Amino acid sequence: MNEVKKTQRTRVAPSPTGDPHVGTAYQALFDVAWVRQQGGQFVLRIEDTDQNRLVAGSEQQIYDSLRWLGLDPDESPEVGGAYGPYRQSERLDTYRPYVEQLLAAGHAYYCWCSAERLKELRAEQEAAKVSETGYDRLCYHLLLEHGADKVREVRSQLPGFSEMPVVRMLVPEDAPLSFTDLIRGSVNAPFPDDQVILKADGFPTYHLAVVVDDHLMGITTVVRGEEWISSTPKHLLLYRWLGWEPPAFAHMPLLRNTDHSKISKRKNPAARLLWFREQGYLPEALLNFLQLLGYPPVREDSEMATLSEFVAHFDWAKISTVGPVFDTGKLDWLNGAYIRALDDTELAHRIAIYEAERGRPLDEHTVAVLTAAVPIIKERITLLSDALPMIDYLLLPAAELVIADDARAALPENTAQIVSAAVAALETLTDWNPSAIQDALRSALVETLGLKPKVAFNPIRTAIAGRKVSPPLFESMAILGQPECQARLSRLI
Repeated sequence: MNEVKKTQRTRVAPSPTGDPHVGTAYQALFDVAWVRQQGGQFVLRIEDTDQNRLVAGSEQQIYDSLRWLGLDPDESPEVGGAYGPYRQSERLDTYRPYVEQLLAAGHAYYCWCSAERLKELRAEQEAAKVSETGYDRLCYHLLLEHGADKVREVRSQLPGFSEMPVVRMLVPEDAPLSFTDLIRGSVNAPFPDDQVILKADGFPTYHLAVVVDDHLMGITTVVRGEEWISSTPKHLLLYRWLGWEPPAFAHMPLLRNTDHSKISKRKNPAARLLWFREQGYLPEALLNFLQLLGYPPVREDSEMATLSEFVAHFDWAKISTVGPVFDTGKLDWLNGAYIRALDDTELAHRIAIYEAERGRPLDEHTVAVLTAAVPIIKERITLLSDALPMIDYLLLPAAELVIADDARAALPENTAQIVSAAVAALETLTDWNPSAIQDALRSALVETLGLKPKVAFNPIRTAIAGRKVSPPLFESMAILGQPECQARLSRLI
């Protein structure tokens, strides 16, 4: 009998507790690569059971960021789906029956220990340097001694009592500590403690909710960071107790700072997924960069690869287990390469969209100048944000152009003579294009006045751009037009 192949389903499940973390996109990329290759579905679930840490607007930022990257989920709170609701806070009634099932089977128990007692217990264990730390099962031992009917009353007479209990797992001695990982092969995890699965406020903890949700939503492959390896035995126990087949696990290596510490939003602005969009990175460059952090180049002759190419070649066995260093220098190189690969019209469009998203919509004149200037700045920009500052001199009238101090200081003593000769050479020019402008200025300044090109053209650049270094001079003059260039040259004189 032929085995029926399961439809592959993966999920990413961020918490809306602030700006989305770049790790969300990193994980989602590999989720999407697998299910698109297999013809499955990618699910976005919002894990918002920690109500005290929720941040307004964060959930929408998650949707917008994944959409920007082209990692659109097939199911989510925003688009819906057959397995909803997709917010954990809307699924509270779903979890409670499973908690009751675990309590009735003796796999879980109530615990009335206060946060203060647990803190003191941890401090005592650390001071004593005991080998096994964690909850000491005080409430469970009282349950065994006094029974379910009297345990609360007895516990209330002891120090560190909380009126509202939590529910803890009762981890057995034969807890499964080994499992097979799609990336790492056979993995051994530490022995878990009696994890809280239902908080005093009635909300489930991550550990219960993730197992219940992944099962009910048909998730076949759980992709997450390697920091969750130590929690996998708890999850495998819950699957066993609830009579469910566990999914496959793929624990990705953690993203690292250049000092090899774990990347975090508090220490590294690049940990914020929104930061890349704010800086002017292209989404396709960021996706390519994230792919290279955990995976070898798809093509032998290039590190650049589209999402479609990555999907076609995806293989779990090729993912590195070494925590990659998050060096944005590589991303800058990739972004520049992707910018140069864009059609000029498309690049101008992307820059205009970027500026509009930053609250600086471009008027018709600016768009026209930008479109004309893209060919002369394309090789020079790394980020979309570089473009307008690089061509700001093309957007101002002569009267508003400010000459930089270092450019003014570098002007030769005969600047007036050079610029006057340039004005005369250009005023009769009928064909206003870069080649004609260069020929006229070279004839008047280099050949007639006998100046070296650098000496001849630097004052012209200062008059036109207001600075010592700018995009190509003659192309800039062609964009500005003859009257504007003559006005700038005369103003410098």
